[in-house]
Amino acid sequence: MSHDAFELALLREDLAYHQARVLLLVTAVASTPGHQSKLDGLTKLAKLDFLVRYPALAPQVLEDLQPADPRLHLTPADDAHPTDVEAPMTRYKYGPWDDRYYSVIGALVGRGLVIYKRGRQGSVALAPTAAGKRLSRDMSATNQWAPISDRCHAVAEATTGLTGNALKDRIYQRLAPLMNRPHRQVIR
Repeated sequence: MSHDAFELALLREDLAYHQARVLLLVTAVASTPGHQSKLDGLTKLAKLDFLVRYPALAPQVLEDLQPADPRLHLTPADDAHPTDVEAPMTRYKYGPWDDRYYSVIGALVGRGLVIYKRGRQGSVALAPTAAGKRLSRDMSATNQWAPISDRCHAVAEATTGLTGNALKDRIYQRLAPLMNRPHRQVIR
């Protein structure tokens, strides 16, 4: 395999991983009472995804989520190094962000797994399609994806009634030392 082909294969694998996680998150939020059957806004998506990707930090931000919650699947290593995660995010103007969201969401919509819905105050909301729900259910039954699905559901339940901006404010307040860094810096 040539270097370019190898890089392309890695990129496809990376995007597939992010698509799968975002699909699980959108499905978990849409299925949790209090979220109006959708994930409302890209700010909320990014903040919820941050809490899923950095599960040891989620209980610090969300008082309704305890570190001992088995759905977080926390290990002693997670507690000792809460920012040492598989897929780190970057610090952006409005908190944690990942530049892949636009391509990930576009791919999920293009594949018929997620649809756009009207969000609050003109924002874009996301909801899983029937095919997206089936794929999420099938993925959640596998050893590889069950822990991520569990985290998505735990975070979805603990954020009922919170907007993306409210989550952003909590992250800035409760994780101030972590968020006090230059824009575009990786959160580690």
